[in-house]
Order: sequence, then structure tokens, then C-alpha cells
Amino acid sequence: MTGPFSSRVKDIEISGIRKIFEAAGPGSINLGLGQPDFDTPQHIKDAAIAAIQAGKTGYTGNNGIPELRAALSDKLKNENHVTCSPDRIIVTAGASEALHIVMQALVNEGDLVLCADPGFVSYAALATIAGGRPVGVPLDKTFHIDIEKAKSLMDGARLFILNSPANPTGAVESKESVKALVEYAEDAGVTIVSDEVYEHFIYGKEHWSAARFGDNVVTINAASKTYAMTGWRLGYLAAPEDIVGQCIKVHQYCQACATSISQYAALAAYTGDQSPVKKMRDEYKARRDLICAGLAKIGFSFPVPEGAFYAFVPMKPALVTRIIESGVILTPGSAFGTNAPDYARISYAASRDDLKRALDRIEKATGE
Repeated sequence: MTGPFSSRVKDIEISGIRKIFEAAGPGSINLGLGQPDFDTPQHIKDAAIAAIQAGKTGYTGNNGIPELRAALSDKLKNENHVTCSPDRIIVTAGASEALHIVMQALVNEGDLVLCADPGFVSYAALATIAGGRPVGVPLDKTFHIDIEKAKSLMDGARLFILNSPANPTGAVESKESVKALVEYAEDAGVTIVSDEVYEHFIYGKEHWSAARFGDNVVTINAASKTYAMTGWRLGYLAAPEDIVGQCIKVHQYCQACATSISQYAALAAYTGDQSPVKKMRDEYKARRDLICAGLAKIGFSFPVPEGAFYAFVPMKPALVTRIIESGVILTPGSAFGTNAPDYARISYAASRDDLKRALDRIEKATGE
């Protein structure tokens, strides 16, 4: 049976990233997904197994187990210099759910939601599902947020989605930029939603959490990238008390609670050995250097990514198609908004051998 569908759903498209991934041919090298190729560290897996064996397989409190929320509160204080008590934290099914419930709780019909363009695919779609109107914030030539243009768009907006390090560009915003955005948003009555999932993968710069500079900030993060736990679906949001009070309602009815086993695994992740994170960061930097040098040798010119694990490279759509047909999956710039149709995102969360083979195929496709 078919019938009328919600315009909120009809008016959005399936993620361009997933479309390309699912259409890829056999033997393709996948540089399209933001999927770490590292395994989850053993001590984290051991904690999950122990939780299963201990029978910790039932519902938890809506906002997450107390031990994990206390650990996240400590993490925010010690790493991000942000004071946030455990009762102002909601543990979610990944950063994706955190973004969803924030939009549902804060966005009214027709509200403006500002997000970088090019920017992560979910922001505009989730704003639309919530009834809001996504508005693209342009970037400068180095892929950083154009602060003055961002300010000019804030009057009358409801949310500003800040993502640093950024997907798809790898740009890391400076302390001065983050502070300026937060302070201006505070004056304009705009809530900053700071997506910080790539905070530990920065090369030569420093991460600045938006909540250091103002109170009207929702911090969103996850274990997914930091600890190679994408499939565990474990994230969180930290926010002022009144925002948490509304977000928990949406979370309760759409999710009830994050997976119990994943929560105990995340507790081990955040409180245990952090050396695997450094090893992954060092390896990502080596891969970044490899892919950027290889692309430059082929003839591409673009800002070297400062964080995350993506390069955003100028490529006409016809070349992107040829590269995909040659067996390298990458994501067209059109998947990330309207401002960068002649670009492509290349993920270097793949082995060095795969990156070398991909560069060979890209070079051949470029020469056709």
C-alpha cells in the first residue's frame, strides 16, 4: 500500500555518500566513506564482552549509565576545558542521533539553520526533517568559515552548526574564529551546535571547543571516530540544562537509551588506555601526507587538510565519474551542498597500500 508521504521526507535525498558506495563495482578501492580501517582497541572489546557476561543487557536510564556520563564530564573538563555536570549529558546512538534530537527539540517550522556549505551531508537534511530551513554558510579559499559572512547570516537564525575539524574539507577553525562565532551567536540569540567528532585527528593545529567561549552551546561528539567504534553507535551531547530537558523527551521516544553494551565499551574507551588514539592519529597524518603528495604530483592543487581524514580536491564531475569507473570510490562535492560541485572528497581512512593503488588509478583516469 502506498499513500501520501511527509513532505519533510519527500524533499530530501538519500545521502550522496551512500549512493556512490552502494553503486561501486567489485574490486573498487573505497575512499568514499568516513570509516576508519582500524579495529576497535582490544580493551574496549573486552569491556563489552565482560558486560555481556555480567548480564548488563537491559535498558539503561534514558540519558545513559551514570558511570559513563561521569567519565564524559571529566573528559570535557580535562580535554576540552568545558565544565558540564553529568546531568547535562545525554548518551545517544552515535553523533547522528544527537544531531537529530537537538534539531527536533530546538527547531520550529521555518526556523533558519546555518551550516557550512560545503559541509557534512546530515546537517541540512536533519534541519529539513525538523521543519527548518537550512542556509549554507560560505567558506573562504582555504575552506575555513567566512566569519563576516557567517555573522551577516545569523540575525534571525535559530541554530549555527559548527564542525571543526570539518567534514568534508579537513579544515580546523582557529581559536579566534570559534570565539568570534560563539560570542556573536550569543548576542544574536543563536544556539551553536558544535560537532567535534574529529577533535583528536588534527595535524599541526589545536582543537578549540565552542563551549569554552559561551553558554548557549550544544557540544556533540562520539566514540565512533576517536576509538574506531563506528558500528557501536555511541555518541553524546552536552548542553545547558534547559536544552537537555527538551532533548531527553525526543531521545526517550525515538531511542529510549543507547545500547547498554556499547555504553560499557565506551566507558572503557574514555577511561582506559589512550595510546591507540595517538597511533591512529600518527597513521592518519602519514596517510594524509601520502595522498596529498600523490595528488599534487598528478597536478591537483588544494589546501592541505588540517584535521579529520579527508582531502577536498577540485575535480569536474566528468573526472569524478571516470575515477569511480576506474575503481576508486570517492564522493562528489555536490553531496555536501551547492557551493562545491566541481570538487570531490577523498577519504584517507584506508591503508597506505590502498592509497597508493588508488593514486595510480586516479592518475590514469586523469590522463584519459
